[in-house]
Amino acid sequence: MNRKIAVYPGSFDPITFGHLDIINRALKIFDEVIIAVSRNERKSPMFSVNERVDLIKSVVGDIPRAKVDTFDGLLVDYVRTRKAQAIIRGLRAISDFEYELQMAQTNRSISKDVETVFLMTSVFYSFLSSSIVKEVSSMNGPVDGLVPLVVKKALDAKFNR
Repeated sequence: MNRKIAVYPGSFDPITFGHLDIINRALKIFDEVIIAVSRNERKSPMFSVNERVDLIKSVVGDIPRAKVDTFDGLLVDYVRTRKAQAIIRGLRAISDFEYELQMAQTNRSISKDVETVFLMTSVFYSFLSSSIVKEVSSMNGPVDGLVPLVVKKALDAKFNR
């Protein structure tokens, strides 16, 4: 039996309800979804790779078909090492599509056997990004409906609250 495996890559700095929406919907299509945290430190993340992995695991730990991992280097190389068939990408707006289309075409030119599957973000989360969450939290604004409680607590700790 061929298991359908997808990789959902990102910085997840931090994971939001928008990310979780994409993960849960991808699990309706694929047998396994690997949430792959990028080790790209050039982005100056708020949370370390290990902190991001721990936050994700605490949120998806009870979903047996969701796995958490890290990667660096070319995404398509990582996808192949995990024997996955697809990359999952969430789209919030048309501006996301332009960038994601370029990335999907680049990945396809490198590896013809890896597909990119775009999932439109649910309307409720169409405005949501990790950057917005960090900005709102930095000003002590409410993030309760944007991130799981464990992430809210981690943000509060980062901002010494």
